Amino acid sequence: MPTSSARRGTAHTLAAVTAAAALLAATGCSDGGSPDSGRSNSGNSNSRATPSDLASQRLDWKACPTPSVAEGGGPSPSPLPGGATWECASMKAPLDYAKPDGDTIELALIRAKAADQAKRIGSLVFNFGGPGGSGITGLPSFAGDYEKLRSRYDLVSFDPRGVGRSDPVECESNKQLDAYYAQDSTPDTPSEEQSFVKGIGTYSSACEKRSGQALPYVGTVNAARDMELMRKVLGDDKLNYFGISYGTELGGVYAHLYPKSVGRAVFDAVVDPTQDSEQGSLGQAKGFQLALDNFSKACVARGDACKLPGSTPKEIESFITGLLGRIDKQPITGIGARKLTQSQALNGIAQSLYSKDYWPLLEQGLDEADGGNGGLLLALSDAMNGRNEKGQYSNIQAANAAINCVDSKERYTLAQTKAKLPEFRKASPVFGDYLGWGMMACSKWPVPGKWTHPQVSAPGSAPILIIGNTGDPATPYAGAKAMADALGKGVGVELTYRGQGHGSYDSGNPCVQKAVNNFLLNGKVPAAGTVCR
Repeated sequence: MPTSSARRGTAHTLAAVTAAAALLAATGCSDGGSPDSGRSNSGNSNSRATPSDLASQRLDWKACPTPSVAEGGGPSPSPLPGGATWECASMKAPLDYAKPDGDTIELALIRAKAADQAKRIGSLVFNFGGPGGSGITGLPSFAGDYEKLRSRYDLVSFDPRGVGRSDPVECESNKQLDAYYAQDSTPDTPSEEQSFVKGIGTYSSACEKRSGQALPYVGTVNAARDMELMRKVLGDDKLNYFGISYGTELGGVYAHLYPKSVGRAVFDAVVDPTQDSEQGSLGQAKGFQLALDNFSKACVARGDACKLPGSTPKEIESFITGLLGRIDKQPITGIGARKLTQSQALNGIAQSLYSKDYWPLLEQGLDEADGGNGGLLLALSDAMNGRNEKGQYSNIQAANAAINCVDSKERYTLAQTKAKLPEFRKASPVFGDYLGWGMMACSKWPVPGKWTHPQVSAPGSAPILIIGNTGDPATPYAGAKAMADALGKGVGVELTYRGQGHGSYDSGNPCVQKAVNNFLLNGKVPAAGTVCR
């Protein structure tokens, strides 16, 4: 089931793909227990604190517990080089900033202290995207990439409100989610359309039933306010920030609200803040099609070593659309008793385009599916949806829906969506229907949305480094310039990476990493228009 807008892209999901092979062995599923509530006083939502109390609260840093199911599960984070350990804490924040002395929630934080405390600059706060990605599991997953930055920064991340351990949004049970994600999300007949719309309504009603009190307050504006409170609680004069994918939108909203509080900030894999949901979804259709074209070209260039039929990229694309059509008519063997449906196959293909490193998995998965074995594509789809080998789902997609739908005003009807499908199909023969129908994801949501697109203008802010990747499928390259322009003159400084995959810094490109490290560690802003290859 595609999510509601281009804001779904998340670098966090890349870590999950590495578990795809292990997921192939998964059998059956079981309902997991409800994740612990993030409300203060062990779930007592009536706890109260004044704004001054919250800004001066002291964090009780302790050894990190094992991640909850909502955060994605897995072991506690491993020690860092030199034996440094991860520490976790909870920060109280107002549930409703319009009532700052009312009920509070608890936000989960994680940090690794700077290696050189004598030269410590302060905290560097990360958001890895989604929306819905857990920073508690995300930061340790990527920590090796940021070890140079840890020389002078405390690396800090958090589960935003509604995510992971921070009062997680809950919707359907694990078994219900298995059925929901297997549902045909590109309906071809009136009967399939009726089932599709009914599924969205059932899912939205489940979210309201299980998390209705929190849903109005999980949006990006409140998350930005949480980061300003976090800055104060961490004791930093300015917010030094590294936002990836949706994290760039969150960072842009923060800069708009608190321009004088911006320190050294980097936006990587940039969301276009000028687009509405339809434009964002259409841009993403083009972005994933571009990434698939690049994958196909690379496969063809390998000649007979390429497992996929076709001597041109167009022929490989025709093979893929034909395969998806066959699976639409008759799902194939997946994992255990679970079949691979067309929706899950599309989801798996999209997941594997987030990084060039996973193109071999895509090639293998398509080849095996052609032979009737959809296990690998289903494992990739499970990774995208946050499903583990026990059949338990993290809350990444529930939080994604809740945040997107409380942010975005658009509520597309069936008729409006169908009218737009030709444009989506023209943008992408493979992903057009998938992302076009996805515009309806908020159509039954119980809470109204806030904006058509976010406000990110930030006059008076310190310079923000904006990095665009020309081959990015989830946050297309044009978004970087749009963000730089929207932030305002003298604020957004654009750097281009001519590469593949979602994001730039984690690609390992030396040019990108040198520019970012020099900016964050030494305050040296690269020249606008710098290009890395």
